[in-house]
Amino acid sequence: MTDMAKRAKSIADLLSNIRRDIHRHPELSFQEHRTAGVIADILEKKGLHVRRGVAGTGVVGLLEGMDSGKCVALRADMDALPIQEKNSTEYASVHPGVMHACGHDVHVACVLGSAILLSEVRESLPGSVKFIFQPAEEINKGAKAMMKENVLSNPDVEAIFGLHTAPAIPAGKIGIRSGPLMAAVDTIRMTILGEGGHGAFPHRTRDAVVASAAVVQNLQTIVSRKISPFDQAVVSIGTIHGGEANNVISDRVEMTGTVRTYDPDTRKRMPGLLKNIITNTCSALETEGELQYIFDLPSLVNDPECVETGRLAADEIFGRENIAVPALSGGGEDFSIYLDHVPGAFFFLGTGGSHEWHHPEFDVDEKCLSPGAAMLALTAWKFLDRKD
Repeated sequence: MTDMAKRAKSIADLLSNIRRDIHRHPELSFQEHRTAGVIADILEKKGLHVRRGVAGTGVVGLLEGMDSGKCVALRADMDALPIQEKNSTEYASVHPGVMHACGHDVHVACVLGSAILLSEVRESLPGSVKFIFQPAEEINKGAKAMMKENVLSNPDVEAIFGLHTAPAIPAGKIGIRSGPLMAAVDTIRMTILGEGGHGAFPHRTRDAVVASAAVVQNLQTIVSRKISPFDQAVVSIGTIHGGEANNVISDRVEMTGTVRTYDPDTRKRMPGLLKNIITNTCSALETEGELQYIFDLPSLVNDPECVETGRLAADEIFGRENIAVPALSGGGEDFSIYLDHVPGAFFFLGTGGSHEWHHPEFDVDEKCLSPGAAMLALTAWKFLDRKD
């Protein structure tokens, strides 16, 4: 497999065409019908066994090698975002208000590229490779839906690998980190209840707005005073809604926010910490506070042995000098759902660019495509070929 990088370069134009076609025709979560069709057609033409319509719009392709006893999976997400693209490239989105602003078009092209590369050597492939193309990563529901369809079974997957665009890393480099990589993502919904009245007579009310302001301030002490300085967490309030008129004191305020953690034990503590502050802050101000804590996604934790397999592949594809150790990301990724069931690793593919994820001018340096495809293909090969 020492020629994997060279063979990947030979399909660079094809990967660019695939990526640009998908970028030009972005589709929102669970609406990825055209994207799924493009993917399934390519896989079928390469002789893979293909399941269409998995969890609605997902696609699963199976490439069987000479040894069907071992199976590894490669995963890509397909959905776009509700963002109006501001790029003026010839492959810019043709759908108003919808854009691939997170690089899922790159992920699809790289995993499809790995399928193409491995299909050409299936006679010597030391196992089977399952290619998972999932919908709805952007709304944290796609991986859960795919797991309900048992995508890691029949045949059973022993490990799973994937990658994500990384604008902060130049094209031609890759970020590999063992252990925690991306944060757990949880949603909080709070309701503050008081007693309304005239704004000129606040002493006759129980002001929910004042209480909500105190709650927002006090919640920040969770990170500064309740979490070890050697651990990490984020509590951010994103929305506050309350009141109808400037001279009326509101009896109700609703707020939503997000909590990000890495350590599972810290994550388990967060609902109690939030509830304690909300309840007692509101009590001190003669109001009532309610909390709904929603566990959305676990943290993404890379398996050390799978990371080492990827690192060996990266040595050959990128060169050791081009392997970076990325910083922990506060972003979430539902690839973590798969890692709750099987070991695996998730890599940050250097894509360059001047804008971060979810920006209306997000774009990538397409020099990342062929090494990304080669990296996934060689990682899968090395995992199947390793001697346990």
